[in-house]
Amino acid sequence: MILNKNYIYHQLDGQAVIVPTAAADFHGLVQGNKTLSVIAECLAHETTEEEIVDTLCERFDGDRELIKADVADAVKRLKEIGAIDE
Repeated sequence: MILNKNYIYHQLDGQAVIVPTAAADFHGLVQGNKTLSVIAECLAHETTEEEIVDTLCERFDGDRELIKADVADAVKRLKEIGAIDE
């Protein structure tokens, strides 16, 4: 999976912002914390949920199963708005 070309990722003061272009069907703004920043960085290239979990576990302390559930939820939500290509 990879970030859809109709979405642009920005990091602003430690906050993640994913902005749809005019070509996207979604018209809104996705904002998040450092975790979403890492997810978006991973989605800049072809990746898997497991690779995103691995990256987050390397960068942050936390329970792997909780991180895995959070990644699954974030990916699900980004897919719902068309921000991720399979």
